[in-house]
Amino acid sequence: MTLKKNMHELEAQLSELSAQEGLALVADLFPGKVTFSTSLGQEDQVITLLIADAHLPISIFSLDTGRLFPETLDLLSRTEAKYKQNIKVYYPTTSSVENLVSEIGINGFYDSVENRKSCCFVRKVEPLRRALAGNDVWVTGLRAEQSANRSEMKRIEWDEGNQILKFNPLLDWTFDEMIAYISEKKIPYNPLHDKGFVSIGCAPCTRAIAEGEDARAGRWWWEDSKKECGLHSK
Repeated sequence: MTLKKNMHELEAQLSELSAQEGLALVADLFPGKVTFSTSLGQEDQVITLLIADAHLPISIFSLDTGRLFPETLDLLSRTEAKYKQNIKVYYPTTSSVENLVSEIGINGFYDSVENRKSCCFVRKVEPLRRALAGNDVWVTGLRAEQSANRSEMKRIEWDEGNQILKFNPLLDWTFDEMIAYISEKKIPYNPLHDKGFVSIGCAPCTRAIAEGEDARAGRWWWEDSKKECGLHSK
């Protein structure tokens, strides 16, 4: 199957399948060319189980920005052990981080949206590009319900920036459905979720949210932006 050209056909096929069936289909259509990026969030933990449970030939990777919560790193270790699944970790390049900190300071991302995006680029976007290189399909844990920015997303999309198909198997799942599945399958999750942290990223850029706040309100709470870091821009 050629990339991008047959997206509509693939979307029609995937719309009739469960998340796990959809993962199996793309793994079959693009053998050895499907990879899943996990940030160890609840959605991603569900997908890791679906991949491991069906022994799907989909590689899994994660990005360690150097500013993650200890709880996130601990969950990475627990997840690998529970599912006997190797999760390859990508890091930002040392020189890029050193140059960034020299230019804006260790916490300069608080000073402007431009600085914050520069930090996200060095710590997340560039390592992601290396992780996706050589693959045809990028599996993500995005859900339409997460934010207004994501409500218009489709199950299968073309990511122009990374020149890759992006598959969102949990796109139509609700938060309650996801939590029920995690409970039923006893999926390990970040204990910070029980403390009001819904969307968990880097420690300096994430806070717990209050009841009634948008799920993404805890990310980069000090700025008025679209609450995205550049990983999922088209």
